[in-house]
Amino acid sequence: MKISTKGRYGLTIMMELASNYGEGPISLKSIAEKHRLSEHYLEQLVAPLRNSGLVKSIRGAYGGYQCSKPPEEITAGDVIRVLEGPISPVDFTEEDDPAKRDLWINIRDSIAKVLDSTTLANLIHYQDQGDEHESNMFYI
Repeated sequence: MKISTKGRYGLTIMMELASNYGEGPISLKSIAEKHRLSEHYLEQLVAPLRNSGLVKSIRGAYGGYQCSKPPEEITAGDVIRVLEGPISPVDFTEEDDPAKRDLWINIRDSIAKVLDSTTLANLIHYQDQGDEHESNMFYI
């Protein structure tokens, strides 16, 4: 399974909203400018996030978007499933071999476990600690 730009940029939107949770709405324009992304594309991504209840829109001159729940309550899995659909490396109905089917199920479950145990708060923390993690990176 490859996560497309929909999933990656969707996580970017959600991390920005989560970083400002409780401080009021954020415009997609500011997110687009900060990350050098297309505002139009972000508008297309925020609609399903809003429809799923992960994001609230606020109208008006100082409007924008905000997370509908605290960052600790929204997982990467929530966001990816909304934007990418079910997490599955292959279509299980096409797999006849039980050994391979078990492999694909284990891969799917492992991916889901990581996504579902990683909250937006975790991602923000990892992002804030980025420089510290890079100091421990070894290159070969």
